[in-house]
Amino acid sequence: MKNKPDSEEVFKMLIAKGNLKQQVYSNTYNTFAKFKTEIKNIVKEYQESQLKTDKPIPFEYKNRGEFEVELKFAGDILIFMMHTNVFEFPRSHEVNKMPYVKEDPNRSYCGVINIYNFLGDSFKYKRVNDIGYLIGRVFINKDMHYFIEGKREIGFLYRNFAVAQMNEEAARKIILSSIKYTINFDLLTPPYDQVKILSVFEIQATLDNMKIKTGKRLGFQFQADQDEEENPEENHSPENLF
Repeated sequence: MKNKPDSEEVFKMLIAKGNLKQQVYSNTYNTFAKFKTEIKNIVKEYQESQLKTDKPIPFEYKNRGEFEVELKFAGDILIFMMHTNVFEFPRSHEVNKMPYVKEDPNRSYCGVINIYNFLGDSFKYKRVNDIGYLIGRVFINKDMHYFIEGKREIGFLYRNFAVAQMNEEAARKIILSSIKYTINFDLLTPPYDQVKILSVFEIQATLDNMKIKTGKRLGFQFQADQDEEENPEENHSPENLF
């Protein structure tokens, strides 16, 4: 019985951390529900629009499960994936240097929604060796505040984690920015040296099992990636975290 005070302290820590993570998870889950709803709304708006094309351009929603949703448009697919775990940032991360987080360190615990871009043909022809690209990830904390790490349009929607509140409007802006970025993110020819050799096995394989990887920037670097390498302070400073 003499160890009871020690065990009670551990139990209190357990309950406090458990409640915190449950709140973050709940906020992230509710955010993902908003993403699903807004994607459906955008798809409906496209279908009801008066824009005419010579050939139909697909713009489709597909529910891939409780934690994954697909948006297909033209030759691209965006997959939004909610991670089921809650994360803390490394001590050196810029988030931990913000006054907002210093006031309450629990604000740095976040759930994550990842946004990946794939080629539509990768799924259509089951090219299992093709690659996708993480174009953004959304972090949501216990206060329903969020920030984004991402490319170009996606990474510059909001600049203040302390005031950026996740709601339907914010979810919609993130989705539309992801679509805009993907439309401007073109497929480039891979470097000649990467495809100049082909084995007999590969040439005999069907498209379903083709071993030649295809990806929008396979073998290349984004200009944004180069900029990040040349100016890391500019791309990871607190003002670029919403």
